[in-house]
Amino acid sequence: MSDTTQNGPMLAADGTPLKRSLARALRRQKLRALLLVAPLLIFVLVTFIAPIADMLFRSVENQIVSDTLPSTTEVLADWEHSTGESPPEPVYEALYYDLFLAAEAKEHTKLGTRLNYEYTGVSSLFRSTGRGLDDLGDDYLDALEEVDDRWGDGDFWYTLMSGSGEADEDLMRAHVKRLRQLTGDALPGKVGFAPSTEIVALLPKTTAAYADFAAYTALVDGDVVAEEDPWESVYVGLMTDLQGADVASYSGPEAEALQAAAEAAADIEYIPLKTFFGDEDEDWLNADIWATVQTYSTKYTSGYFLNAVDLQLTPDGIEARPENQRIYIMLFKRTMFMSLAITFSCIALGYPVAWLLANLPASKANLLMILVLLPFWTSLLVRTSAWKVMLQQQGVINDVLVWLGLVADGNRLVMINNQFGTIVAMTHILLPFMILPLYSVMQGIPPSYLRAAKSLGATNWTAFWRVYFPQSVPGIGAGSILVFILAIGYYITPEIVGGTTGTFISNRIAYHISSSLNWGLGAALGAILLAVVLLLYWAYDRIVGIDNVKLG
Repeated sequence: MSDTTQNGPMLAADGTPLKRSLARALRRQKLRALLLVAPLLIFVLVTFIAPIADMLFRSVENQIVSDTLPSTTEVLADWEHSTGESPPEPVYEALYYDLFLAAEAKEHTKLGTRLNYEYTGVSSLFRSTGRGLDDLGDDYLDALEEVDDRWGDGDFWYTLMSGSGEADEDLMRAHVKRLRQLTGDALPGKVGFAPSTEIVALLPKTTAAYADFAAYTALVDGDVVAEEDPWESVYVGLMTDLQGADVASYSGPEAEALQAAAEAAADIEYIPLKTFFGDEDEDWLNADIWATVQTYSTKYTSGYFLNAVDLQLTPDGIEARPENQRIYIMLFKRTMFMSLAITFSCIALGYPVAWLLANLPASKANLLMILVLLPFWTSLLVRTSAWKVMLQQQGVINDVLVWLGLVADGNRLVMINNQFGTIVAMTHILLPFMILPLYSVMQGIPPSYLRAAKSLGATNWTAFWRVYFPQSVPGIGAGSILVFILAIGYYITPEIVGGTTGTFISNRIAYHISSSLNWGLGAALGAILLAVVLLLYWAYDRIVGIDNVKLG
């Protein structure tokens, strides 16, 4: 055999180098292992990681203001709220066209609801104003139709806006993009229209309003633009442009009708949009409302998190909320205190039960274990409702105490709709989660250790405290983590038996998610609660050591 053959790489049975063959086999094993755990990874990603990520995003997301009023927020950025005066006319002009499109898309009420979280009354302001935006354009249309009745026809407007020469495709794409941001939909299809650059330069506000109308008509309604009568906002834009436009030199399509309208515009009463909004509702002249819009015009905000800790984001910076509105810090403190109280109650009640189960013969221990597990076979709602019946002033417990003479009939104990009722009910519900880890750990403690301690002269208490108890601490740690984390997020039981003083922060989160629909604040409260749990978990790991926690 030659030296080259002797010193060459080792080969597998198929003739490939052994190292390469082993690497290929290892990759196949890893791929098979990945495929085995892929369903679980996808399940965790979809049901756990994705919701948490969505919650964290919602707690800072604030795009609804800038997406609904893009032109308004852009012009409003230069306004100085500290003067105490309402914004100038250009802001109201931008608001009119933004709000008109939003009202057509039924999005203005959502914006009002969002801003109402920060300034009470804005929701009704947007809702009522959205219903009256057509009135001004109708008045202008009536006046224009007296000059030429074609001003109300869709094909006339389509010809006028199409003009002659090059079409402004960039303007049309910008309005389509804005409509998609407003509605949040893909909006497939094409508009089939773009205004001419000549008419855009001559009538900028008119073409902008008509572009909104054309995009919505074609992409949302699915109609032909040329066959539909334009929105009332188009007539408002036309009258605004005619106040300063020089149409005498215009020679494009429908030039004569446009010039006749310009001559008639001098006799038509033009109402500034600031005046129009002030007539609709005087709150539109309130500088504080505009300051709120300006403050929350950014795409991302810290306002939800500030509200979650009883602060607020104002035009002048971060300020404390009024004293009668500070509830969340109190709820966080109450949640932590009551969760700890429930955890210690479960330790006090569960430790003797687990010790008894671990030291009884197997047949008796199994029988008693059924009683421990029995609550799991009963609905949580049923168990909580049972405690409501037992704890109320005319309930079973009070009746027994009165019958025994321990309590006077006129002085029955108040044990429901308060913190006591919540602690009692939740201790009963979460007690099995403490007993099971304790029992599994205690089963692994050899009885010979206690006998050895006693043989060396230790008393029963000393043997328990210095030998048995330290070995059961991992079970206490595991049970405490389970009970505390479950307790801190409970909301059904506190809602039923807690009343006004026994509810948790989780009840407020549920309220914002399901009732007030303030998802941003609910997400911020949930994110803070998650951060508190992770912080406590980290502190527990530093003090006790998570490696010492055992479930069996």
